[in-house]
Amino acid sequence: MKAIVVKGTQQEPQLVWETVPDVPYGPDEVLVNVWATAVNRADLLQARGGYNPPAGVTDILGLEMAGVIAAVGEDVEDWQVGDRVCALLPGGGYAEQVPVPAGMLLKLPRRWSFAMAAAVPEVWYTAYVNLFLEGELAAGETVLIHAGASGVGTAAIQLANAAEATVFVTAGSDEKLLACRKLGAELAINYKQEDFLEKVLAATKDQGVDLILDPVGGSYLDRNVKALKRFGRLVNIGLLGGSHGEMNMGLLLGKRLRLIGSTLRSRSPAEKIKITEQFETGYWPLLRTGELKPIIDRVFSIEQAQEAHAYVRQNENIGKVILAVKEGAVVLPVVPPDGPKA
Repeated sequence: MKAIVVKGTQQEPQLVWETVPDVPYGPDEVLVNVWATAVNRADLLQARGGYNPPAGVTDILGLEMAGVIAAVGEDVEDWQVGDRVCALLPGGGYAEQVPVPAGMLLKLPRRWSFAMAAAVPEVWYTAYVNLFLEGELAAGETVLIHAGASGVGTAAIQLANAAEATVFVTAGSDEKLLACRKLGAELAINYKQEDFLEKVLAATKDQGVDLILDPVGGSYLDRNVKALKRFGRLVNIGLLGGSHGEMNMGLLLGKRLRLIGSTLRSRSPAEKIKITEQFETGYWPLLRTGELKPIIDRVFSIEQAQEAHAYVRQNENIGKVILAVKEGAVVLPVVPPDGPKA
């Protein structure tokens, strides 16, 4: 099979589409022919040597995929060759084939392209886990979502709205702010021109927000803590602004705040299967019906992975950047007029 191989240096990695050994699959796994995958910032970090995959996981990039089942392990039930699926991965998505535990599969809606499906697992699971399982967001609460126009951000805005929460976001351009408002953000703050802390406190009459979802990290720590109301929760999911920061510990104690660090990739397969099951029951139906929508900025071919990484590094995208592994990944499937709706 072919896959993206990282060559060059950590400062200037080269992503090359070339032949690699075929991948095995276990008795509780399926082998999937990948039609589309997606670019995540973890991929950029891994390509530069800054984010090694978990022990025992392939070093091929790619944390999600959509495709067609090519083979089924002997212990797998309820799935068969030819099923159209998508899944979260610990790695391996930038390839023609990938093994996936059967419990981590989602079946594609009949009217979805593979590109649409590849835009879901990593960012929608991340948003779901950190808003609800970690952050315990409830109806009537207010959440501040940093990087609101990112893949995770565009998913989190929609999920929070579906949960009847009020959404504030930060983003870095007028175009991104408008996109966030269209998705349901009540307050959209240009972090390059405005102090998000001042804006949040003004909008909440100095009360602050209940929850913050933050991929920035150190440089935002002190202002994040000040922007939380009593019993507020800060869920940190990234370190784009550095791994070190200062904060007023008195506010942490006095407001009885919770600071939560969270990653998805390092979780065990059992945890990821449980997350898949919970998401499938809770919010996957709203994606299937179109009430929630994966947001795609641009589609590159897998041979253009280098260009796609450069594009994401420039931080211009709104939503997901997709890599089409097979020609036709963006084409909507033909569904007979009398076929079942999904």
